[in-house]
Amino acid sequence: MVEIHVNLGANSYPIYIEKDLLKHAASYIQKQFPDKRIILISDDHVFPLYGIELKQQLSAFTNCSSLILPHGETTKNFQTLTTVYSAMLEAGITRSDLVIALGGGVIGDLTGFAAASFLRGVHFIQMPTSLLAQVDSSVGGKVAVDLPQGKNLVGAFYQPKMVFIDPSVLASLPERYIHDGMGEVIKYGCIKDAELFAQLQAHTSFQALSPILTDIIAKCVDIKRIVVEQDPFDKGERMLLNFGHTLAHTIEQYYQYERESHGEAVAIGMYQISCIAEEQGLSAPGTSNRILRVLEQYGLPSACGVSLKELLKAITLDKKNLNHHLNVILLREIGDSYIYPTTPAFFEKEGRIV
Repeated sequence: MVEIHVNLGANSYPIYIEKDLLKHAASYIQKQFPDKRIILISDDHVFPLYGIELKQQLSAFTNCSSLILPHGETTKNFQTLTTVYSAMLEAGITRSDLVIALGGGVIGDLTGFAAASFLRGVHFIQMPTSLLAQVDSSVGGKVAVDLPQGKNLVGAFYQPKMVFIDPSVLASLPERYIHDGMGEVIKYGCIKDAELFAQLQAHTSFQALSPILTDIIAKCVDIKRIVVEQDPFDKGERMLLNFGHTLAHTIEQYYQYERESHGEAVAIGMYQISCIAEEQGLSAPGTSNRILRVLEQYGLPSACGVSLKELLKAITLDKKNLNHHLNVILLREIGDSYIYPTTPAFFEKEGRIV
């Protein structure tokens, strides 16, 4: 068992990382939330695999209901949110009760936002079942839903009460979603940990990482913990976590969240923005090539075949673009990132295809 404590004063919480943790997670919840009503929110892929057994464990000591939603990014919208609120009302959830998010980033973000806004805030727990959610979205308290105009445009900062990370559930993920999560793992090496990046370079595949997977996940989570503790509301240091995301979100939105997954889009964003930064003398020569090589090792794309001119239309709506001033995250070199204040003109180059 690896235990990491996120120190945010009254909003502090533990993160538990252990193989087969979901098989006994209910015992931790019983100690922390005795005699509380629980609603378990999951999706139609994850619930049959892990939700049925978890609900049985929880129902042994409390009133536990469940809501099963369709999988996929298109679920993360206002229409689904009303379904979640209705289920919480029907379950009799009060401000002292508990909501559990069991699933990937979509379920975590959507459930977290519902918990933050229902009755002005009810307790919630993250149980991430995708690699991307385990290393990134389940930690730090960013919760949100999408609008047709862009991703995560309506959201809140709302910290979970506990996070349970079980690496063994990753064995049931389709290969594409392992690659998806590796986009965020690589990001952490790029922005903060050259040693982690070197570890990833030294292994030829996700399968080769398996013996040290718990340690890799813990490294990523701990990097995020440090950043979140320093900047819980994303006004400074935490922006570094957005490396690759300015382009990633626009790529996802351009294809209406139906082509590139989030991690794939982040991979493209990291490589392409590093190419642009190198051209402008803002990153060390060779940085983008190192990123490209490690993306190829883990089955991630580096391009999407869309003109940058087209993507710029979406960049102007991105929430990181304020009054035509844009903060993009660049690398001085691998492991050393910084915030670069600019404008959407940073991306303008006639005929560039990304």
